[in-house]
Amino acid sequence: MNETLPELLDPRLLQLFDVLYGCRSVTRSAEAMGLSQPTISIWLQRLRRQLGDALFVRTPAGMAPTPRADALIGPAREVLEGLRRLAAVQPAFDPATARRRYRICMTDASHVTLLPALLARVRAEAPQVRLEAARMDEGVARALASGEADLALGYAPWLASGIYQQTLYAQDWICLANAAHPRIRRTLSLARYRAEAHVTIAAGTGQDLLEAALTAQGVERRVLLELPGFLGLGAIISGTDLIATLPRHIGETLAQMSGLAVLGCPLGIQGFDVRQHWHARYHEEPGHRWLRALVAELFTAGRR
Repeated sequence: MNETLPELLDPRLLQLFDVLYGCRSVTRSAEAMGLSQPTISIWLQRLRRQLGDALFVRTPAGMAPTPRADALIGPAREVLEGLRRLAAVQPAFDPATARRRYRICMTDASHVTLLPALLARVRAEAPQVRLEAARMDEGVARALASGEADLALGYAPWLASGIYQQTLYAQDWICLANAAHPRIRRTLSLARYRAEAHVTIAAGTGQDLLEAALTAQGVERRVLLELPGFLGLGAIISGTDLIATLPRHIGETLAQMSGLAVLGCPLGIQGFDVRQHWHARYHEEPGHRWLRALVAELFTAGRR
């Protein structure tokens, strides 16, 4: 059987109750609330009807509260205070004093290209904030929705419903080789690309784009080494004649670190955008907005 829900009190009536209890005068209550006396009288009648009590009676000293009003004033003021807190402006986020942890899903490449700069900036602006890097995989959407992760940085085309995205920069592809490679100078032809031995990275969210391009163009690489990530790749290329095909940002970073030659890729490979992703639940949260603004300032194309 369906039960009729009790009628809820209008917060304006609770406010009248609080003001009238304090000043004991309809006239002064009207002035305090910026309303006319007839409006105050109408609201008071509604309040009496809903609470089933006169609440205030006229006396020579003013409107005296009834015992029922004395009993209700405490709970009424608690409700009003709760409503005020709900309506209050969300507190500002102060990075200088904030103590919190941000969990950011990112690729292995981002550990090399993005994390060092982000960590340095966070330490400078928010010295008590802790960063945690997590894996970028198919569980990212669930982690963002649950709050287990705050941001995802990288190429994640599978993220869709409920996820905000901001493009940071576009990626194309390059090749890396030993700067003293015996058969490669300033350019790399497709024929030479086919003939040389390669090192490849098994992980990486852009790897599918590379494999699709190889298949579509009928190019079969002679892969001599497969690595699970980018750790040690720079040292391997600098000490061998192997070449690697990588997204530009991680490729140029490794080249700078290990003194490698950066070559135009002779294979046509679809580019992609590196983005930051976050869930709609946290779109307006001040601390979250601060972190996203920091990432955008550091890594948006033209600012890096």
